[in-house]
Amino acid sequence: MSDRRKQEALNAPLDHRSPLVLDTRELGRRPGALKEFSRTVPAPGDLGIEVIGVPEGSPMELDLRLESVMEGVLVTGTARARLKGECVRCLEPLEQECEADFQEMFSYPDADDRSRFADTGDDAEDEETFQLEGDLLDLEPVLRDAVVLSLPLQPVCQEDCPGLCPRCGARLADDPGHDHNEAVDIRWAALEGLAGSMRDGEKDEDNAPRTAGDDPQEK
Repeated sequence: MSDRRKQEALNAPLDHRSPLVLDTRELGRRPGALKEFSRTVPAPGDLGIEVIGVPEGSPMELDLRLESVMEGVLVTGTARARLKGECVRCLEPLEQECEADFQEMFSYPDADDRSRFADTGDDAEDEETFQLEGDLLDLEPVLRDAVVLSLPLQPVCQEDCPGLCPRCGARLADDPGHDHNEAVDIRWAALEGLAGSMRDGEKDEDNAPRTAGDDPQEK
C-alpha cells in the first residue's frame, strides 16, 4: 500500500457502517479487557499484485481479538480468503487459499506520543502508527498490508509445472511427450536445393566423355 493511500486512510473520517470499521466501545479503556469474534466481510478492491489477488467483493473470513491496553487497542487477527490469478509458468488460471496473520496497535487520540511506538530500537519512531477515531478503528489498511505481503510472488498451478514450449507455446503439462523434429527454415531449404543442383551439374561435367580437342593442354 502506498504511503499516500495509508495517509488518506489515516485521515479520512470513518464510516461505522463499513464492515472493516470496528467499534471498541464494549472494551472501554480498562487495560486487560478482551473481545474475540469472527466475521465474514467483502474483500476491498486492489487486494493483490499483478499476477494474483483476492477478487474485490469476494468473502474474507476474519478471526479477531481486540484487547484494551494502556496505549490503546491491540488488534490481533487472521484473515482467510480465496485467491485468483494465473500460473507464471504456463499462464493458466489458478485458485489458491490465502491465510494472513496480523497484529496492530491502535492508539487513543490522547495517548502520550512516546507510548505509541513499540520498543523496537532506534528505528521505532519511523514506523507508522494508527489511531482510534473516537471508539472506531479502520482495519482495512492493516488487513491490506498483511494479505498483500502473504501473497506468492511467483504463483504456480503446481510445484512441478513444466510451463510452455518455447517454440510453439503449447502447455507441456497437457502433452508430456511434446517434441519438435528439427525443422529447416524454408529459406535455407531453397539454398540447399540450389547447392545440390550445382553439385549435380559439376558431377555431370566431370563424367562427360572428352575428345582430343577438349584437352586444355593440347596445343
